[in-house]
Amino acid sequence: MIATRKVKNLVFKGLCLGATLLGLGILVLILFTLLQKGLAGLHWSLFTESTPGPDGEGGLANAIVGSLMMTGLGILMAAPVGVLAGTWLAEYGQDSKTADSIRFLNGMLMSAPSILIGLFVYQMMVVSMGHFSGWAGAVALAIIALPVIISTTEEMLKLVPRNLREAGAGLGTPRWKVTVKLSYKAVGTGIITGILLSVARISGETAPLLFTALNSSFMTTNPNEPMANLPVTIYQFAMSPSESWNQLAWSGALLITMAILFLNVLSRVLPQLKKRRS
Repeated sequence: MIATRKVKNLVFKGLCLGATLLGLGILVLILFTLLQKGLAGLHWSLFTESTPGPDGEGGLANAIVGSLMMTGLGILMAAPVGVLAGTWLAEYGQDSKTADSIRFLNGMLMSAPSILIGLFVYQMMVVSMGHFSGWAGAVALAIIALPVIISTTEEMLKLVPRNLREAGAGLGTPRWKVTVKLSYKAVGTGIITGILLSVARISGETAPLLFTALNSSFMTTNPNEPMANLPVTIYQFAMSPSESWNQLAWSGALLITMAILFLNVLSRVLPQLKKRRS
């Protein structure tokens, strides 16, 4: 009987280890392929020159600037709304029916396909404005980032000890001040981590930008115009028979992967730094 249990335990451990190695192997293979294909095109002109014509020489400067602008605008829209909504759920809504309904809708929004959000923004903004724009792309990215920030903020604030809130209230401090001065200070790093993860989440989105910002071969910092961006440029260049465009697509994919990797590492390092300081 004991021998049978040991065998079952070993089989289970072996299956878990095999699944882990399989996942890691796929990740290593993807990173190796990206490095192998992308490093060849990683030169200074990649950051200083705009996208070229077929078989021409150039870089991804306009796409990098466009992606940074739309991601930044999207987070500027989503972060205040997400933090306040998460605060209301954790501090005021709590177990009410309204809060449960919002959590349910937030979960649905989090799992909604990004192409669906792109189509929604296309109908609401692009059709009504009559043209593609960086603003529409930023709004689409903000909608994708919003549920991540709401959930993270709520979960972080739930970790604040009840005694801390009661101590603040016992001194006659208004509830909103306890939240801002004590709760935010206690879990601020976790909330920032959630915002960083949402940035990583939207950095590589392609489908919503196809319907909203479209793309551009020119450098522009005007969000009222169609804007170049890395995900759509990679998609278009990778499908092209032009070898120079294929190379730029690999280099662009490597840039996005490194940026997402950096954000993920930063989101894990920040809480550790906070612990060491405290």
